[in-house]
Amino acid sequence: MRKALIGLVAAGLLTSVTLTACDSGSGDSDSSTNGSGINSTATSSGEGKGGVGVVMPDTESSTRWSNDDPKYLKAAFKAANVPAEIQNAQGDAEAFKGIAKAMLDSGIKVLMIANLDSDSGKIVIDLARSRKVPVIDYDRLTLNGGADYYVSFNNETVGRLQAQGLISCLKQKGVKKPVIAELNGSPTDNNATLFKNGYDSVLQAKFDSAEFVKGPDQFVPKWDNNEGKEIFLQMLKQWPDITGVLSANDGLGNAAIEVLKKYKKNGAVPVTGQDATVQGLQNILAGDQCMTVFKDTKNEANAAASLAIGLVQGKKLPAKDKVKDPESGAYIPAVLLDPTPVTAQNMMITVVKAGAVTTKDICTAKFLAACQQYGLAQ
Repeated sequence: MRKALIGLVAAGLLTSVTLTACDSGSGDSDSSTNGSGINSTATSSGEGKGGVGVVMPDTESSTRWSNDDPKYLKAAFKAANVPAEIQNAQGDAEAFKGIAKAMLDSGIKVLMIANLDSDSGKIVIDLARSRKVPVIDYDRLTLNGGADYYVSFNNETVGRLQAQGLISCLKQKGVKKPVIAELNGSPTDNNATLFKNGYDSVLQAKFDSAEFVKGPDQFVPKWDNNEGKEIFLQMLKQWPDITGVLSANDGLGNAAIEVLKKYKKNGAVPVTGQDATVQGLQNILAGDQCMTVFKDTKNEANAAASLAIGLVQGKKLPAKDKVKDPESGAYIPAVLLDPTPVTAQNMMITVVKAGAVTTKDICTAKFLAACQQYGLAQ
């Protein structure tokens, strides 16, 4: 698939439509509620019996899925004395469905999922519904899924913050008529669409006025950082005058930075990100990344856990927001949290103060001087 993608990019023909076709998620359209469409050897530990089962998507697209979210969710459930089992699908849609089914078979009362794609997510939700088990869409909305709750951040705001950050960095560098490349997330992740809606809503006016030039614009299947690196390499070969990169998260941002380093353009070409990963924060300190967006996953996990605990206890708590499913048209009760832009200047008072990372995490020997410059180390 990679060779095909690269060939299409080189020919200037790769579009989000073709990528969506290549990355169709599970490819299993069987949404039967008896589980017959789920073929997996996945098992459940049974730790969530009578409580909550949580299925995380992968460990590659962002470190949050293996580090932050499980840690905060476990703590919240433990504090409420609610049994919980958390597993990660490792980017495999069949495993994702199998894990969810195994958890349902084990006797969980509530299922929480951060889907890999809406197709496999809907199959899981349909199965849970047939067992009368409520579902919480965590971080990512399952399109046409009809979950009982959706907990996430305001993802269009995330995109707007990225665009505003990129514009600010370009202005600081005095770049005139910059050529902007967009390295988007997975075409099967609704969040990637929302991020793009957000940054395009800001950048389009710049393109329309000819103040900025719209360069290559590609989605990256499954948020795969290696695929993102290959795609951006072809972008840069086709558009050697790229002067700004709107990268959808820190992982893809780092993929772009690795390519820029090869051409000795890192630092000269601003790159955005999100998730405030240690790698992303260090790239900012090094001057290779323009900014990131901090989404306090502790707050997200606590909000989702609170709703799940209520459901286990037989209470459907009110949600302060609602979102419209663009496919079904249905409104889903939601909790949408506010993201925060992060630069080197405010890193201490945002991510460090929130306890998301420590200065020890960030300020390794390579970055110590920059940490001292920005008040992160003495």
